[in-house]
Amino acid sequence: MPSLSVRKIETEILSLLRLQAIKHGVSMEEEVRQIIKKSVTMPEPLGDMAVRLFGPTYGESNFMIDPREIHEPLSFL
Repeated sequence: MPSLSVRKIETEILSLLRLQAIKHGVSMEEEVRQIIKKSVTMPEPLGDMAVRLFGPTYGESNFMIDPREIHEPLSFL
């Protein structure tokens, strides 16, 4: 697998990266891999996400909406 070397990283940025890696329980190298992967991969298209969340797999009965009540118009007089 190829590798990448990044030079001239500011000390403050490196410290923040180290803290973030500790918070996530991974090495700094793994943290950088995850950051790079997240920044270059395309997020799930909205339409695909809607089908995944609300598609027929989950059944239409889960998302029933009560019928609307009809109200008389407001009078401002």
